[in-house]
Amino acid sequence: MSFTPYRDVLPSGLRVVTVETPHLHTALLAVYVRTGSRHETPLNNGVSHFLEHLFFRGSEGWPDTVKMNAAVEEVGGNLNGVTTRDQGFYYTSLHPNHLNVGMEIVGDMLTRPRLTDMEVERQIILEEILDEVDEKGRDIDLDNLSKQLLFADHPLSMKIGGTRDSVSTLTHAQVLEHFARNYVAGNLVVTAAGRVRHPEVLELAERAFARLPKGPATTEKAPALTLPGPRLHFVPHEESQTEFRISFRIVPEHHEDYPALQIIRRVLDDGLSSRLPFEVVEKRGLAYSLSAGMDVFHDAAVFEIDAASAPEKASRVVEEVLRVLATLCAEGISAEELARAQRRHRMLLEFSEDSPAELAAWFGSTELFRRPESFSQRADLVDAETVAHVREVARRYFTRENLTVVAVGQRKGIKALERVVELAEGLPSGAPKAATSGRRAR
Repeated sequence: MSFTPYRDVLPSGLRVVTVETPHLHTALLAVYVRTGSRHETPLNNGVSHFLEHLFFRGSEGWPDTVKMNAAVEEVGGNLNGVTTRDQGFYYTSLHPNHLNVGMEIVGDMLTRPRLTDMEVERQIILEEILDEVDEKGRDIDLDNLSKQLLFADHPLSMKIGGTRDSVSTLTHAQVLEHFARNYVAGNLVVTAAGRVRHPEVLELAERAFARLPKGPATTEKAPALTLPGPRLHFVPHEESQTEFRISFRIVPEHHEDYPALQIIRRVLDDGLSSRLPFEVVEKRGLAYSLSAGMDVFHDAAVFEIDAASAPEKASRVVEEVLRVLATLCAEGISAEELARAQRRHRMLLEFSEDSPAELAAWFGSTELFRRPESFSQRADLVDAETVAHVREVARRYFTRENLTVVAVGQRKGIKALERVVELAEGLPSGAPKAATSGRRAR
Protein backbone atom coordinates (compact mmCIF):
# COMPACT_ATOMS: atom_id res chain seq x y z
CA MET A 1 0.00 0.00 0.00
CA SER A 2 1.45 3.34 -1.07
CA PHE A 3 -0.56 5.46 1.38
CA THR A 4 -1.13 5.56 5.12
CA PRO A 5 -4.51 6.67 6.53
CA TYR A 6 -4.94 8.16 10.00
CA ARG A 7 -8.09 8.96 11.94
CA ASP A 8 -8.06 11.31 14.92
CA VAL A 9 -10.75 12.87 17.07
CA LEU A 10 -9.92 16.25 18.59
CA PRO A 11 -11.14 17.16 22.11
CA SER A 12 -13.97 19.15 20.51
CA GLY A 13 -15.24 16.02 18.78
CA LEU A 14 -14.01 17.11 15.34
CA ARG A 15 -12.74 14.17 13.29
CA VAL A 16 -9.54 14.66 11.31
CA VAL A 17 -8.59 12.21 8.58
CA THR A 18 -5.08 12.26 7.12
CA VAL A 19 -4.02 10.16 4.15
CA GLU A 20 -0.27 10.34 3.69
CA THR A 21 0.81 9.59 0.11
CA PRO A 22 4.45 10.64 0.02
CA HIS A 23 4.94 9.51 -3.59
CA LEU A 24 2.63 12.25 -4.90
CA HIS A 25 3.44 15.88 -5.62
CA THR A 26 0.06 17.36 -4.74
CA ALA A 27 -2.20 17.71 -1.71
CA LEU A 28 -5.94 18.08 -1.30
CA LEU A 29 -7.84 19.60 1.59
CA ALA A 30 -11.52 18.66 1.97
CA VAL A 31 -14.02 19.35 4.73
CA TYR A 32 -17.14 17.18 4.75
CA VAL A 33 -20.32 18.10 6.61
CA ARG A 34 -23.31 15.83 7.17
CA THR A 35 -26.00 18.14 5.89
CA GLY A 36 -27.83 18.32 2.59
CA SER A 37 -31.35 18.48 1.21
CA ARG A 38 -32.43 15.35 3.14
CA HIS A 39 -31.86 17.34 6.35
CA GLU A 40 -34.32 20.04 5.31
CA THR A 41 -38.08 20.56 5.26
CA PRO A 42 -40.33 21.79 2.45
CA LEU A 43 -40.25 25.23 4.10
CA ASN A 44 -36.45 25.60 4.09
CA ASN A 45 -35.64 23.31 1.13
CA GLY A 46 -32.43 24.53 -0.48
CA VAL A 47 -30.95 26.08 2.66
CA SER A 48 -27.89 23.78 2.66
CA HIS A 49 -27.07 24.78 -0.91
CA PHE A 50 -27.82 28.44 -0.16
CA LEU A 51 -25.43 28.32 2.78
CA GLU A 52 -22.74 26.80 0.55
CA HIS A 53 -23.03 29.83 -1.75
CA LEU A 54 -22.86 32.27 1.16
CA PHE A 55 -19.63 30.78 2.53
CA PHE A 56 -17.84 32.05 -0.54
CA ARG A 57 -18.95 35.62 0.24
CA GLY A 58 -16.11 35.88 2.72
CA SER A 59 -15.38 35.37 6.40
CA GLU A 60 -14.38 37.51 9.35
CA GLY A 61 -10.71 36.89 8.70
CA TRP A 62 -11.09 37.16 4.91
CA PRO A 63 -13.84 39.71 4.19
CA ASP A 64 -12.39 40.51 0.75
CA THR A 65 -13.36 37.54 -1.41
CA VAL A 66 -10.93 38.50 -4.17
CA LYS A 67 -8.03 38.35 -1.72
CA MET A 68 -9.42 35.15 -0.19
CA ASN A 69 -9.53 33.35 -3.53
CA ALA A 70 -6.23 34.84 -4.69
CA ALA A 71 -4.44 33.56 -1.58
CA VAL A 72 -5.57 30.00 -2.32
CA GLU A 73 -4.86 30.29 -6.03
CA GLU A 74 -1.33 31.50 -5.34
CA VAL A 75 -0.52 28.17 -3.66
CA GLY A 76 -1.95 26.06 -6.46
CA GLY A 77 -5.59 25.80 -5.39
CA ASN A 78 -9.15 26.80 -6.20
CA LEU A 79 -11.88 27.02 -3.58
CA ASN A 80 -14.86 24.81 -4.39
CA GLY A 81 -18.03 23.65 -2.69
CA VAL A 82 -20.63 20.99 -3.44
CA THR A 83 -23.99 20.22 -1.84
CA THR A 84 -25.67 16.86 -2.30
CA ARG A 85 -28.71 15.17 -0.80
CA ASP A 86 -26.86 13.81 2.22
CA GLN A 87 -23.76 15.96 2.65
CA GLY A 88 -21.79 19.02 1.63
CA PHE A 89 -18.07 19.37 1.08
CA TYR A 90 -15.56 22.16 0.58
CA TYR A 91 -12.24 21.45 -1.02
CA THR A 92 -9.17 22.72 -2.79
CA SER A 93 -6.02 21.21 -4.22
CA LEU A 94 -2.83 22.76 -2.86
CA HIS A 95 0.91 22.63 -3.17
CA PRO A 96 1.98 20.35 -0.27
CA ASN A 97 4.24 23.05 1.16
CA HIS A 98 1.29 25.41 1.63
CA LEU A 99 -1.37 23.30 3.31
CA ASN A 100 -1.49 25.91 6.06
CA VAL A 101 -2.92 28.53 3.70
CA GLY A 102 -5.83 26.35 2.64
CA MET A 103 -6.55 25.15 6.15
CA GLU A 104 -6.58 28.69 7.53
CA ILE A 105 -8.93 30.03 4.86
CA VAL A 106 -11.34 27.09 4.72
CA GLY A 107 -11.40 26.92 8.51
CA ASP A 108 -12.27 30.61 8.80
CA MET A 109 -14.81 30.35 5.99
CA LEU A 110 -16.71 27.54 7.73
CA THR A 111 -16.46 28.80 11.31
CA ARG A 112 -16.75 32.59 10.90
CA PRO A 113 -18.69 33.21 7.67
CA ARG A 114 -20.06 36.70 7.10
CA LEU A 115 -23.21 35.30 5.42
CA THR A 116 -23.79 38.54 3.55
CA ASP A 117 -25.14 39.46 0.10
CA MET A 118 -28.00 37.03 0.53
CA GLU A 119 -30.18 38.72 -2.07
CA VAL A 120 -27.45 38.53 -4.71
CA GLU A 121 -26.94 34.83 -4.06
CA ARG A 122 -30.70 34.28 -4.08
CA GLN A 123 -30.85 35.55 -7.65
CA ILE A 124 -27.91 33.36 -8.68
CA ILE A 125 -29.57 30.25 -7.23
CA LEU A 126 -32.89 31.07 -8.86
CA GLU A 127 -31.03 31.19 -12.17
CA GLU A 128 -29.52 27.78 -11.40
CA ILE A 129 -32.99 26.37 -10.76
CA LEU A 130 -34.05 27.42 -14.26
CA ASP A 131 -31.75 24.71 -15.64
CA GLU A 132 -34.00 22.10 -14.05
CA VAL A 133 -37.38 23.32 -15.31
CA ASP A 134 -39.07 24.05 -18.64
CA GLU A 135 -40.70 27.28 -19.73
CA LYS A 136 -43.85 26.31 -17.78
CA GLY A 137 -41.90 25.74 -14.59
CA ARG A 138 -42.24 21.94 -14.72
CA ASP A 139 -39.31 19.93 -13.42
CA ILE A 140 -37.48 18.20 -16.28
CA ASP A 141 -34.40 17.07 -14.34
CA LEU A 142 -34.18 13.26 -14.40
CA ASP A 143 -32.49 13.01 -11.03
CA ASN A 144 -35.07 15.19 -9.31
CA LEU A 145 -37.96 13.36 -10.96
CA SER A 146 -36.67 9.87 -10.19
CA LYS A 147 -35.85 10.68 -6.56
CA GLN A 148 -39.32 12.19 -6.08
CA LEU A 149 -40.89 9.01 -7.39
CA LEU A 150 -38.59 6.63 -5.52
CA PHE A 151 -38.63 8.34 -2.13
CA ALA A 152 -42.11 9.91 -2.14
CA ASP A 153 -42.61 11.94 1.06
CA HIS A 154 -39.15 11.18 2.47
CA PRO A 155 -36.65 14.11 2.55
CA LEU A 156 -34.43 12.30 0.00
CA SER A 157 -37.08 13.26 -2.55
CA MET A 158 -36.43 16.99 -2.14
CA LYS A 159 -34.40 18.98 -4.64
CA ILE A 160 -30.83 19.82 -3.65
CA GLY A 161 -31.11 23.43 -4.75
CA GLY A 162 -34.64 23.85 -3.45
CA THR A 163 -37.69 25.02 -5.34
CA ARG A 164 -38.33 28.48 -6.69
CA ASP A 165 -40.86 29.08 -3.91
CA SER A 166 -38.66 27.80 -1.06
CA VAL A 167 -35.56 29.69 -2.22
CA SER A 168 -37.55 32.88 -2.77
CA THR A 169 -38.85 32.85 0.81
CA LEU A 170 -35.73 31.69 2.68
CA THR A 171 -34.85 34.14 5.44
CA HIS A 172 -31.54 35.08 6.98
CA ALA A 173 -32.79 33.63 10.27
CA GLN A 174 -33.38 30.24 8.60
CA VAL A 175 -29.86 30.27 7.18
CA LEU A 176 -28.36 31.14 10.56
CA GLU A 177 -30.36 28.39 12.28
CA HIS A 178 -29.23 25.79 9.75
CA PHE A 179 -25.63 26.89 10.11
CA ALA A 180 -25.72 26.80 13.92
CA ARG A 181 -27.35 23.37 14.01
CA ASN A 182 -25.19 21.59 11.45
CA TYR A 183 -21.76 23.21 11.42
CA VAL A 184 -20.65 21.75 14.72
CA ALA A 185 -17.63 19.64 15.62
CA GLY A 186 -19.41 16.28 15.68
CA ASN A 187 -20.88 16.82 12.23
CA LEU A 188 -17.70 17.66 10.28
CA VAL A 189 -14.71 15.70 9.03
CA VAL A 190 -11.56 17.58 8.05
CA THR A 191 -9.50 15.61 5.54
CA ALA A 192 -6.08 16.12 4.00
CA ALA A 193 -4.65 13.71 1.42
CA GLY A 194 -1.54 13.69 -0.71
CA ARG A 195 2.01 14.61 0.24
CA VAL A 196 1.00 15.73 3.71
CA ARG A 197 2.31 14.91 7.17
CA HIS A 198 -0.01 13.60 9.84
CA PRO A 199 1.32 15.72 12.76
CA GLU A 200 1.14 18.93 10.70
CA VAL A 201 -2.43 18.20 9.56
CA LEU A 202 -3.57 17.68 13.15
CA GLU A 203 -1.92 20.87 14.33
CA LEU A 204 -3.32 22.97 11.48
CA ALA A 205 -6.84 21.54 11.81
CA GLU A 206 -6.98 22.12 15.56
CA ARG A 207 -5.93 25.73 15.10
CA ALA A 208 -8.09 26.50 12.05
CA PHE A 209 -11.25 24.98 13.56
CA ALA A 210 -10.72 26.11 17.15
CA ARG A 211 -13.88 28.28 16.98
CA LEU A 212 -16.08 25.43 15.80
CA PRO A 213 -18.71 24.82 18.50
CA LYS A 214 -19.22 21.39 19.98
CA GLY A 215 -22.26 19.48 18.83
CA PRO A 216 -23.46 16.03 17.78
CA ALA A 217 -23.58 14.39 14.36
CA THR A 218 -26.78 14.75 12.40
CA THR A 219 -29.05 11.70 12.23
CA GLU A 220 -31.57 10.68 9.60
CA LYS A 221 -34.64 8.50 9.23
CA ALA A 222 -34.16 5.75 6.66
CA PRO A 223 -36.54 5.82 3.68
CA ALA A 224 -39.16 3.13 3.29
CA LEU A 225 -39.52 1.08 0.12
CA THR A 226 -42.18 2.51 -2.18
CA LEU A 227 -43.47 -0.51 -4.12
CA PRO A 228 -45.00 -1.95 -6.20
CA GLY A 229 -43.96 -1.15 -9.72
CA PRO A 230 -43.53 -1.10 -12.56
CA ARG A 231 -44.03 2.67 -12.61
CA LEU A 232 -43.57 5.20 -15.39
CA HIS A 233 -43.57 8.96 -14.97
CA PHE A 234 -43.51 10.96 -18.19
CA VAL A 235 -42.99 14.72 -18.56
CA PRO A 236 -43.71 16.15 -22.04
CA HIS A 237 -40.91 18.39 -23.30
CA GLU A 238 -40.29 19.49 -26.87
CA GLU A 239 -36.69 18.44 -27.32
CA SER A 240 -35.13 16.48 -30.16
CA GLN A 241 -34.37 13.55 -27.85
CA THR A 242 -36.24 11.72 -25.13
CA GLU A 243 -34.19 11.26 -21.97
CA PHE A 244 -35.01 8.56 -19.50
CA ARG A 245 -33.80 6.91 -16.33
CA ILE A 246 -34.52 3.32 -15.33
CA SER A 247 -34.20 2.85 -11.56
CA PHE A 248 -34.25 0.04 -9.01
CA ARG A 249 -33.94 0.48 -5.25
CA ILE A 250 -30.91 -1.43 -3.95
CA VAL A 251 -28.85 -1.51 -0.75
CA PRO A 252 -26.00 0.66 0.58
CA GLU A 253 -22.30 -0.16 0.71
CA HIS A 254 -22.23 -1.97 4.05
CA HIS A 255 -24.87 -4.52 3.00
CA GLU A 256 -23.75 -8.05 2.13
CA ASP A 257 -25.27 -7.79 -1.37
CA TYR A 258 -23.35 -4.66 -2.34
CA PRO A 259 -20.19 -6.37 -3.70
CA ALA A 260 -22.36 -8.40 -6.09
CA LEU A 261 -24.09 -5.21 -7.20
CA GLN A 262 -20.67 -3.73 -7.97
CA ILE A 263 -19.96 -6.74 -10.18
CA ILE A 264 -23.33 -6.34 -11.90
CA ARG A 265 -22.70 -2.67 -12.59
CA ARG A 266 -19.40 -3.49 -14.28
CA VAL A 267 -20.88 -6.31 -16.32
CA LEU A 268 -23.60 -3.97 -17.56
CA ASP A 269 -21.52 -0.85 -18.16
CA ASP A 270 -17.75 -0.78 -17.92
CA GLY A 271 -16.57 -0.01 -21.43
CA LEU A 272 -17.83 -0.80 -24.92
CA SER A 273 -17.38 -4.53 -24.43
CA SER A 274 -19.88 -4.62 -21.54
CA ARG A 275 -23.46 -5.68 -22.04
CA LEU A 276 -25.53 -2.50 -22.22
CA PRO A 277 -23.29 -0.40 -24.51
CA PHE A 278 -22.76 -3.39 -26.80
CA GLU A 279 -26.40 -4.48 -27.06
CA VAL A 280 -28.07 -1.06 -27.15
CA VAL A 281 -25.51 1.24 -28.77
CA GLU A 282 -22.96 -0.76 -30.74
CA LYS A 283 -25.13 -3.64 -31.98
CA ARG A 284 -28.49 -1.92 -32.53
CA GLY A 285 -27.68 1.78 -32.76
CA LEU A 286 -30.70 2.69 -30.65
CA ALA A 287 -29.03 5.40 -28.59
CA TYR A 288 -25.93 7.54 -28.71
CA SER A 289 -25.17 7.31 -25.01
CA LEU A 290 -26.13 4.99 -22.19
CA SER A 291 -24.73 4.60 -18.69
CA ALA A 292 -25.34 2.58 -15.55
CA GLY A 293 -24.39 3.59 -12.04
CA MET A 294 -25.36 3.48 -8.38
CA ASP A 295 -26.39 6.47 -6.27
CA VAL A 296 -25.53 5.39 -2.74
CA PHE A 297 -26.53 6.86 0.61
CA HIS A 298 -25.61 5.38 3.98
CA ASP A 299 -29.08 3.87 4.46
CA ALA A 300 -30.40 3.45 0.91
CA ALA A 301 -29.23 3.25 -2.69
CA VAL A 302 -30.50 3.25 -6.26
CA PHE A 303 -29.28 1.39 -9.33
CA GLU A 304 -29.73 3.79 -12.26
CA ILE A 305 -29.53 3.37 -16.02
CA ASP A 306 -29.62 6.59 -18.04
CA ALA A 307 -30.04 6.98 -21.78
CA ALA A 308 -31.29 9.37 -24.44
CA SER A 309 -32.65 8.59 -27.89
CA ALA A 310 -34.89 9.82 -30.68
CA PRO A 311 -38.48 9.87 -29.35
CA GLU A 312 -39.63 7.09 -31.67
CA LYS A 313 -36.82 4.84 -30.39
CA ALA A 314 -37.39 5.41 -26.67
CA SER A 315 -39.59 2.37 -26.15
CA ARG A 316 -37.12 0.15 -28.02
CA VAL A 317 -34.22 1.39 -25.88
CA VAL A 318 -36.08 0.69 -22.63
CA GLU A 319 -37.27 -2.65 -23.98
CA GLU A 320 -33.71 -3.65 -24.88
CA VAL A 321 -32.32 -2.54 -21.50
CA LEU A 322 -34.97 -4.60 -19.72
CA ARG A 323 -34.19 -7.56 -21.99
CA VAL A 324 -30.51 -7.35 -21.00
CA LEU A 325 -31.48 -7.24 -17.33
CA ALA A 326 -33.91 -10.13 -17.75
CA THR A 327 -31.19 -12.23 -19.41
CA LEU A 328 -28.84 -11.41 -16.54
CA CYS A 329 -31.47 -12.57 -14.05
CA ALA A 330 -32.30 -15.74 -15.96
CA GLU A 331 -28.87 -16.87 -17.06
CA GLY A 332 -26.49 -15.01 -14.77
CA ILE A 333 -23.01 -13.99 -15.83
CA SER A 334 -20.13 -16.06 -17.12
CA ALA A 335 -17.06 -16.96 -15.12
CA GLU A 336 -15.07 -14.86 -17.57
CA GLU A 337 -17.26 -11.79 -16.96
CA LEU A 338 -16.94 -12.25 -13.22
CA ALA A 339 -13.15 -12.51 -13.35
CA ARG A 340 -12.90 -9.47 -15.63
CA ALA A 341 -15.08 -7.35 -13.33
CA GLN A 342 -13.07 -8.42 -10.29
CA ARG A 343 -9.77 -7.57 -11.99
CA ARG A 344 -11.09 -4.20 -13.13
CA HIS A 345 -12.39 -3.40 -9.66
CA ARG A 346 -9.06 -4.15 -7.98
CA MET A 347 -7.08 -2.27 -10.65
CA LEU A 348 -9.21 0.85 -10.37
CA LEU A 349 -8.84 0.81 -6.60
CA GLU A 350 -5.08 0.79 -7.16
CA PHE A 351 -5.45 3.73 -9.55
CA SER A 352 -7.18 5.63 -6.75
CA GLU A 353 -3.95 5.60 -4.77
CA ASP A 354 -2.67 8.25 -7.19
CA SER A 355 -5.65 10.57 -6.60
CA PRO A 356 -5.77 12.68 -3.42
CA ALA A 357 -9.40 13.53 -4.24
CA GLU A 358 -10.47 9.88 -4.37
CA LEU A 359 -8.51 9.06 -1.23
CA ALA A 360 -10.08 11.99 0.62
CA ALA A 361 -13.57 10.96 -0.46
CA TRP A 362 -13.03 7.30 0.47
CA PHE A 363 -11.72 7.97 3.96
CA GLY A 364 -13.18 11.41 4.72
CA SER A 365 -16.64 11.39 3.20
CA THR A 366 -17.37 7.85 4.39
CA GLU A 367 -16.26 8.84 7.91
CA LEU A 368 -19.34 11.10 8.13
CA PHE A 369 -21.52 7.99 8.34
CA ARG A 370 -19.37 5.00 9.28
CA ARG A 371 -15.80 3.82 9.59
CA PRO A 372 -14.52 3.12 6.05
CA GLU A 373 -13.01 -0.23 5.19
CA SER A 374 -9.61 -0.43 3.54
CA PHE A 375 -9.12 -0.79 -0.20
CA SER A 376 -7.94 -4.35 0.26
CA GLN A 377 -10.98 -5.26 2.36
CA ARG A 378 -13.32 -3.94 -0.32
CA ALA A 379 -11.40 -5.69 -3.09
CA ASP A 380 -11.43 -8.97 -1.14
CA LEU A 381 -15.21 -8.77 -0.74
CA VAL A 382 -15.66 -8.32 -4.49
CA ASP A 383 -13.16 -11.07 -5.23
CA ALA A 384 -15.13 -13.44 -3.00
CA GLU A 385 -18.27 -13.12 -5.15
CA THR A 386 -19.49 -16.13 -7.13
CA VAL A 387 -21.43 -16.46 -10.35
CA ALA A 388 -24.33 -18.01 -8.44
CA HIS A 389 -24.55 -15.22 -5.86
CA VAL A 390 -24.36 -12.50 -8.52
CA ARG A 391 -27.34 -14.06 -10.32
CA GLU A 392 -29.23 -14.36 -7.03
CA VAL A 393 -28.65 -10.67 -6.27
CA ALA A 394 -29.68 -9.62 -9.80
CA ARG A 395 -32.95 -11.53 -9.38
CA ARG A 396 -33.50 -9.95 -5.97
CA TYR A 397 -33.38 -6.33 -7.16
CA PHE A 398 -34.18 -6.27 -10.89
CA THR A 399 -37.83 -7.13 -10.37
CA ARG A 400 -41.03 -5.81 -11.94
CA GLU A 401 -42.23 -4.49 -8.58
CA ASN A 402 -38.96 -2.61 -8.08
CA LEU A 403 -38.90 -0.97 -11.53
CA THR A 404 -39.29 2.81 -11.89
CA VAL A 405 -38.88 4.68 -15.19
CA VAL A 406 -38.81 8.43 -15.65
CA ALA A 407 -38.88 9.94 -19.14
CA VAL A 408 -38.73 13.51 -20.43
CA GLY A 409 -39.37 14.27 -24.08
CA GLN A 410 -41.85 14.40 -26.93
CA ARG A 411 -45.17 12.57 -26.72
CA LYS A 412 -44.28 10.67 -29.87
CA GLY A 413 -43.93 7.01 -28.93
CA ILE A 414 -45.26 7.43 -25.38
CA LYS A 415 -47.95 4.73 -25.78
CA ALA A 416 -45.34 2.20 -26.84
CA LEU A 417 -43.14 3.19 -23.90
CA GLU A 418 -46.04 2.77 -21.49
CA ARG A 419 -46.65 -0.76 -22.80
CA VAL A 420 -42.98 -1.73 -22.49
CA VAL A 421 -42.78 -0.55 -18.88
CA GLU A 422 -46.11 -2.11 -17.93
CA LEU A 423 -45.06 -5.50 -19.29
CA ALA A 424 -41.44 -5.34 -18.05
CA GLU A 425 -41.08 -8.55 -19.99
CA GLY A 426 -38.73 -11.13 -18.57
CA LEU A 427 -38.06 -9.47 -15.23
CA PRO A 428 -38.76 -11.67 -12.20
CA SER A 429 -41.44 -10.74 -9.69
CA GLY A 430 -40.92 -9.95 -6.05
CA ALA A 431 -39.98 -7.17 -3.66
CA PRO A 432 -36.28 -6.70 -2.74
CA LYS A 433 -36.77 -7.81 0.88
CA ALA A 434 -33.02 -7.90 1.50
CA ALA A 435 -32.96 -4.14 1.00
CA THR A 436 -33.92 -3.68 4.65
CA SER A 437 -31.99 -6.50 6.27
CA GLY A 438 -28.65 -8.25 6.35
CA ARG A 439 -25.30 -6.68 7.15
CA ARG A 440 -21.86 -7.79 6.14
CA ALA A 441 -19.51 -8.79 8.94
CA ARG A 442 -16.82 -6.18 9.55
